[in-house]
Amino acid sequence: MDVAGKAALITGGGTGTGRAVALELARRGCDVAVNYSRSRADAEQTATDARALGVRALSVQADVADDGAVRAMLAKVGATFGRLDFLVTSAGQTAFVNHADLEGLTEEMWDRILGVNLKGTFYCIRAAASWLRKDGGGAVCNVSSTAGVYAVGSSIAYCASKAAINNMTVSLARALAPDIRVNSVAPGFIDTRWWKDFPAYEGIKQMVTAQTPLGKVCQPEDVALDIVHLLTADLITGQVLVIDGGHGIAHGLPRL
Repeated sequence: MDVAGKAALITGGGTGTGRAVALELARRGCDVAVNYSRSRADAEQTATDARALGVRALSVQADVADDGAVRAMLAKVGATFGRLDFLVTSAGQTAFVNHADLEGLTEEMWDRILGVNLKGTFYCIRAAASWLRKDGGGAVCNVSSTAGVYAVGSSIAYCASKAAINNMTVSLARALAPDIRVNSVAPGFIDTRWWKDFPAYEGIKQMVTAQTPLGKVCQPEDVALDIVHLLTADLITGQVLVIDGGHGIAHGLPRL
């Protein structure tokens, strides 16, 4: 897993899994660009923490659903580092709507969720492709979800967006080979600040833990280690790695 002297862009990198990935790469000597849409203070703190580990780091604002903003972001990252070896698409959007409440899932929700999760992932990979090819090839890891595998999650739109990412991962792995490898991770429940702000957090965490064969839920650092592995695994491409402690294979999968 030698990433020293290389450079990475992590979208949604200021908090949660994105932050954990940025710091894990920084510990290994990789320069990191931390993208954010609204969480400026969090992104700047992550960049500061990465610099404290001895690497170059910057925070860069862009709404990944805006193709022009994404292209400008990649131009800035490329100009700063002079290279780009890894892209991690961790930016995400959801809305909590019961799957049976079809009328509750509005057009605005659909547009924003697909805009960030699906189109944003594509925009970032497309804009990064020329940089990833520049120094002999690079790697992409998309952050999907078990919602895209088991159709269980915060809303139908969210599940659909993550399933589409899983499908697109395979398409892009073919299209960008052999220079760029493209994989995805599909975590289940991740114990992040985002979940902790949700009123039913403790109950959901306890339920998932009880129904998970390995008896624990993901921490952001768990997912970060698997992402780094996929970024550096030279013979893996077009794959979706489920990270959920076996929750998805357990009997009686709950509807989160």
